[in-house]
Amino acid sequence: MPPQEVDKRQAAREVIDILHEIATLLNTNLNRTQLSFCVSLIENGVNPEALANVIRDLRDQYPEPLESTLSDDQIEGQP
Repeated sequence: MPPQEVDKRQAAREVIDILHEIATLLNTNLNRTQLSFCVSLIENGVNPEALANVIRDLRDQYPEPLESTLSDDQIEGQP
């Protein structure tokens, strides 16, 4: 992979890490993958407020079972 592409990937990873820290502080319960999808949708023109409303509505309609609420860190540590 060209060095420029590696730098872009690293920068994107750092942005998601920072966003994940903010999301954790705000108790959004979004993992890094979900945040990546949200960022991608917003970069492609989705209204952030509308996206937040959709996420909230989906969570209300389809609550997650307790066993599926593991964080990224917990999932990565499992075989």
